[in-house]
Amino acid sequence: MKTIRPFFIALTLILGFSSCSDSEDDPIIIDDNPLSDYVMLTAIESNTHSVEIYSEAQQAFTVGYNELFLRIKDESSNTYISNAEISWKPMMHMTEMMHSCPKSNITVTENASVYKGYAVFQMPGNSEEYWEMEVEYTVDGETFTVSKQIEVIAPADGNQKVSVFMGADETRYVLAMMPLEPEVAVNDISAMLFKMENMMSFPLVENYKVNIDPRMPGMGNHSSPNNEPLVYDAESKSYQGKLSLTMTGYWKINMILENANSEMIKGEEVTDDNESSSLYFELEF
Repeated sequence: MKTIRPFFIALTLILGFSSCSDSEDDPIIIDDNPLSDYVMLTAIESNTHSVEIYSEAQQAFTVGYNELFLRIKDESSNTYISNAEISWKPMMHMTEMMHSCPKSNITVTENASVYKGYAVFQMPGNSEEYWEMEVEYTVDGETFTVSKQIEVIAPADGNQKVSVFMGADETRYVLAMMPLEPEVAVNDISAMLFKMENMMSFPLVENYKVNIDPRMPGMGNHSSPNNEPLVYDAESKSYQGKLSLTMTGYWKINMILENANSEMIKGEEVTDDNESSSLYFELEF
């Protein structure tokens, strides 16, 4: 069950804020929580503020695509700050190097005290290597920075939802499947593709194509009809396609990535002699 610790405000404090202006820059009373049904994954605290990070669908930071929501609580007034300028930097501390991950800018939602973005974690942490989340934000012209070690875990089902690989063009890519609730039907499937410019920069890749060939290894490796390649959609900045699932069970979504010139970047065709591609996602339902 998704729970958020309840907060209580004295009646006098509520009455005090009720007389304030209705400007969108006003602080938000703390018990007016639009994320009450979400899971708070962590709170990064300082002497003045607490940056809360939430997920709607996940119980933890997870390897792969994570849609995340943030709020900034002013500790002195027990209010949430609206319309702040926020940026973040997830950082993986490995034994011999550090690197970041693909991530979006953080934008404000329809509720001015709630911000959102996504991060694609390529790997889980362990006892010696860990992720750290750094958040920088500006409030009333003053800039603050907070950071905290976070736990990133492998997906609970053990299935591969992100692939990090070197392409035939000697470029390292990150391909991540976006959340999917599979059904026995032709499903809409989405993914995001990034290239690694350096340890800190992972820009989006546009106008490639992801050919898919879903197979059931436990059922004779049969495929399915009416699949459509994932092609780039400029509005959503993601790759959109059709995934046909003809029965429940374990599926391996074999893929071949092509660039804008239809040159093969990664992956192989499934044949009688080659039962799977080296580029794939997994799902089970």
